Amino acid sequence: MSEIIGSVGVAILLGAFFLNLFGKIGADSRTYQMLNAIGAAISCYASWMIGFAPFVVLEATWCAVALIALARPRPT
Repeated sequence: MSEIIGSVGVAILLGAFFLNLFGKIGADSRTYQMLNAIGAAISCYASWMIGFAPFVVLEATWCAVALIALARPRPT
């Protein structure tokens, strides 16, 4: 089950990366940051399920940074 959950999380992260790479969403867009936060949180959970601490730390940090970016005030 952890493989399925992890695959979904990684697919979301890669989807956000490709959307940004091909100019469909900007790196500073709320959509991009939301996809990063969700994908990283799911991947973090999957890593925790298998007990792989390095990726738990990596994905938790990735999720936290995306959430901080979402919380920043946007210029008008």
